[in-house]
Amino acid sequence: MEVRLAQWLLASVFIVMGGFRLWQALHGVATSDITLLLSTGEVVLGVLIAAGWKLRLLTLLAAALLLADAALSHPFWRYAGGQMLATQLLQFMKNMGLVGGLLLLSVAGGAKRR
Repeated sequence: MEVRLAQWLLASVFIVMGGFRLWQALHGVATSDITLLLSTGEVVLGVLIAAGWKLRLLTLLAAALLLADAALSHPFWRYAGGQMLATQLLQFMKNMGLVGGLLLLSVAGGAKRR
């Protein structure tokens, strides 16, 4: 049961954040075509993880995407101090925590449960 809950919680990150960006675009927030495409993919990825479809493959893919996002979007090492360093470090480490959870789910999620 705990593994299933972890699966749904990790999937919810992708569903909610991708869905939120799509919702904003539907309500007039300027959004690039690439953001729309990536957000749609994020929602689909989250739904498939929640459903358990090809869980090992999808969780490893999601972990790789979050690693890339952390390195490209949250370069805390570029800041000497202040609020921007703290914000970027927090976002980077949040992604690392999610990567860790996805890696654990890639191993535990496919295991036969009693």
